[in-house]
Amino acid sequence: MNSIYDTLMDLPLLKGCSRYKISEIVGSTKFHFLKFLDGETIVSAGSPCSHVIFILSGKARVSIANSNDRFRVSSTLEGPNVIYPEFLFGKATRFPGTVTAIDTVSVLQISKADYIKIINSDETFLFNALNMLSVKAQNSMDGILAITSGKLAERIAYWVMSLTQQGSTDIVLTARQRDLYALFGVQRSSFFTTLDEMKAQGLIDYDSTEIRFTSRQAILDLLETDG
Repeated sequence: MNSIYDTLMDLPLLKGCSRYKISEIVGSTKFHFLKFLDGETIVSAGSPCSHVIFILSGKARVSIANSNDRFRVSSTLEGPNVIYPEFLFGKATRFPGTVTAIDTVSVLQISKADYIKIINSDETFLFNALNMLSVKAQNSMDGILAITSGKLAERIAYWVMSLTQQGSTDIVLTARQRDLYALFGVQRSSFFTTLDEMKAQGLIDYDSTEIRFTSRQAILDLLETDG
């Protein structure tokens, strides 16, 4: 069984450091270890993002929706992982989505002030944080630009990539079909032709209210192939 140090060393924003460095951080930083049971809310959409929150073990359901709930993207995030770290800084420091425990979930919380100290203590941590923020910003820009250009399958893929995190599984886009083809600015026939093509490729399954994505990596591969 992995020790807590092994688990911490595998977290996205702490990767690449030594066990000695982790021991040093544990000894000088306030770590808050929490457990959430099945169905309990870990974070709520709109609540302040004042801590960086790591999922150490277990699975959680992440759900993000627009203001009228006409469009919703849900996915499963499994530990080790981090919840919306890009919202710890910047103008909008509130969680954009709700995260709910699927089973028993072990979580580590570190305050923003303590996390800044960690980042400043080692170049590896600083690189991890900057790389994470850069990738997220680039994906979001690609997703926005793709809404009005390119193939419809690519636009759907960019949208999903922008609203989910690396490592997400069981991704589901929930919306009325007519809202979706209006959003992407295409005819109903073109919309369903694209969905059927994506289904034939094994990328999705769908019904009148959901598009279920078989693999986030497969969507990423689609973008890289088309690019």
